[in-house]
Amino acid sequence: MWETLRNVWRVPELRKKVLYTFFMLMLFRLVSVIPVPGANAEAMAQAMAGYDLLGLMNMMTGSALSQMTIMAMGISPYINASIIMQLLTIAIPALERLQKEGGEEGKKKINQITRYVTIGLAVLQAYGIISAFPIGLADGYNNFWGKLSIGIIMAGGTALALWIGERITKDGIGNGVSLLIFTGIITNLFNGILGTTQGVFRGQASVGTLAVMVVTIFIILVVVTCIDLSERRIPVQYAKRVVGRKMYGGQSTHIPMKLLSVGVLPLIFAYSFMAFPSTIITIVAKGSNFANWWGRNMSQSSPLYIVICGLLIVAFSYFYTAITFNPQDIAKNIQQQGGHIPGIRTGGKTVEFLSRTSKRLTLFAALFLALMNTIASMLSAFAGIPFGASSVLIAVSVALETVRQVESQLVMRNYKGFLG
Repeated sequence: MWETLRNVWRVPELRKKVLYTFFMLMLFRLVSVIPVPGANAEAMAQAMAGYDLLGLMNMMTGSALSQMTIMAMGISPYINASIIMQLLTIAIPALERLQKEGGEEGKKKINQITRYVTIGLAVLQAYGIISAFPIGLADGYNNFWGKLSIGIIMAGGTALALWIGERITKDGIGNGVSLLIFTGIITNLFNGILGTTQGVFRGQASVGTLAVMVVTIFIILVVVTCIDLSERRIPVQYAKRVVGRKMYGGQSTHIPMKLLSVGVLPLIFAYSFMAFPSTIITIVAKGSNFANWWGRNMSQSSPLYIVICGLLIVAFSYFYTAITFNPQDIAKNIQQQGGHIPGIRTGGKTVEFLSRTSKRLTLFAALFLALMNTIASMLSAFAGIPFGASSVLIAVSVALETVRQVESQLVMRNYKGFLG
């Protein structure tokens, strides 16, 4: 590994990209400590204790929301805008044609629309949080224009974060937006371990608790890495074709189907679905009998919450697979190119085989995500580890993808990669 790092440093172009990425991430973290005017960070941190939705957002921003900085919204409005645009491209024929037939110009147009939607969502989201939660606004800001100005400042922070992410993608290493989320998650994890370590020296926590935390996180990271790298390879055999004087085909390849193809979206959907009623109940009916029942039985560590969240993860996993995986198109492309899956007839039988395989993989992925959610909830409740299941998967996926890009750059220059 050290030899690989030295090889990275020896390549001027790659060294420039790594340094550029590092300094841009440093800029992002430095900007994340600049507070917004008129807001009380201590009041916001206290208000977050009763709202699961804010806790989820704070985890993705690296505690910038609890500190009420200009990066309090982080990149979460862009994630929401991307999900909305992905669903709209399926529901609206014009957007679907623009995505499939528009080429590079179509992708640029959709990306531009996504940016506009991101800024709009950031302003609405920031204004809603400022208006709905008791965050102790200063005099002069506790009115419509004051709240709107804070919302615009936070939206500006989101726009700056999006710009930093796009610059990293273009001139650095890895996907910029993903690296920003990764930075926030790692910061949150570091703060949690640092807090536990300080508690050990103060006598508030035992050395065993710290050791269990570190070992558990390491085991989870290893398991998630193995699952994330796993895939089901479906063999495809192509027949020989003669076109003019040249012969094509006659080769064997495979269709890689990832074991965890659904990614983290089912977890995010399930978390948001469970956090939204809690937030509404706390705002509208705080102190009522129903709110008290909800607080006792629907906390993140309660068995009822874990069961319902697990069922939602399974449901959203199948829903996401249904809208993203089309076995008919894959079977059609294989048949048009003169290929077939050994032992499976082309046409309807191939569609049936691909659909059955996809359902089995989706079931495994859904059960794995539900198990990860259960383990993360238990760790958060009993050990105080601020590391959700979605954050683990995001961190591992981003790290592996960045390593792959560095390896590809090294292989192009005849150097061995991290795994070489």
